Amino acid sequence: KLFGEPFLAKKKADAEQKDREMEAEAKLAAAERDAEAVANGGEDDDHDTRRLPTKRRMEIVMKNKGEANELFSDGNYKFAAARYAKALSHCSKFFDLSPEEEQEVKDVKLSLHINMALAYIKLEKLDNAYQSCNEALKLDETNVKALYRRATVLYQKRKFDEAVKDLKEAEKQAPEDKAVKKLRRLVDQQVARQMSKEKAMAKKMFG
Repeated sequence: KLFGEPFLAKKKADAEQKDREMEAEAKLAAAERDAEAVANGGEDDDHDTRRLPTKRRMEIVMKNKGEANELFSDGNYKFAAARYAKALSHCSKFFDLSPEEEQEVKDVKLSLHINMALAYIKLEKLDNAYQSCNEALKLDETNVKALYRRATVLYQKRKFDEAVKDLKEAEKQAPEDKAVKKLRRLVDQQVARQMSKEKAMAKKMFG
C-alpha cells in the first residue's frame, strides 16, 4: 500500500475542512455584498421580481434568516443585519396569501425585525435599532422582546422616561421576565439619579 488508512482519512478530513471554509467564505462574501447594498440605500441587490409560489419564497426567506443567525453567532453583526434586511425584502414579495399564510409571514417578519434590532444594538447603531423595534411593534404592539429591545435602545440614548413606558408594558405582558426586571432596575436608578441632580441644581439656584 502506498498510503495507509490514516493518511487517506486525514486527506479526506482536510478536503472537507477546506470545503467548509470555502462555503463560509462564500456566505461571508454574499453577506458583504448585502451589507453594501443596505449601506447604499437598497435592501435587495438581486432585484428578484419572480412570482414564486409561497412555499418557495418562504424557503428563500428562511435560508437568509438562517444564514443571518449564523453570522450573528459568529459576531459578524454588520453582515447579519444585512442578511436580515435581505430576508425582509423577500417578505414583501409574497402574493395571494391565505389568512394562515399571512399570519406566518407576519410572525417571520416580526422575528426578523427583532433580530435585526439586536444586531444594530451590538453595532451601536441605535437609530437603526430603534427603527427595527418600531417596525416589530407595528406588527405586535405588546411583543415583550421588541419592547425590551426598544427600552434597551432608549436606555442607551439616556431617554429614561420613554424606556420606563416600554418596560412597564413589557412587565405587564411578562411579569416574571428577568431581563426586563434587570433593565427596569437600571433605568429606575438612572431616573432617581437624574431627579436627585435636578433637585440639587434647583436648590443651588433658588436656595
